[in-house]
Amino acid sequence: MIARDESDEDRMRYAIVGGDGMSEEQKLAQATGEVGWSYLAPHYLNGSLYFVDPGLELVSVGLAFARNETKRVEAWLKSGEIVKIEELHAAQWESGKGDETLRFEALVVSPFVLCRPL
Repeated sequence: MIARDESDEDRMRYAIVGGDGMSEEQKLAQATGEVGWSYLAPHYLNGSLYFVDPGLELVSVGLAFARNETKRVEAWLKSGEIVKIEELHAAQWESGKGDETLRFEALVVSPFVLCRPL
């Protein structure tokens, strides 16, 4: 079972896209951060965590999610460039939880969380 490590001080910056003169890309770029597995584990448990292939720009994928670009997201899912995190991934990352070097780049595009290991 995956449990959140309460001592983890990882924090993501959340932002609402629109209304302050910044572009959607700028807001999502600011909301991108580096976190540990303990931050991502609860998102895995509620089924909202997705792996983004390193060949894709994380902010571009976030924009597609935010703009509800269904065909684009479905194409990435079909090609495997975006993968919903399953138990095998989670178990592997959970087993490395004590490893201080296990870090992820992550972006919250509510209700989804996009990530990739650094």
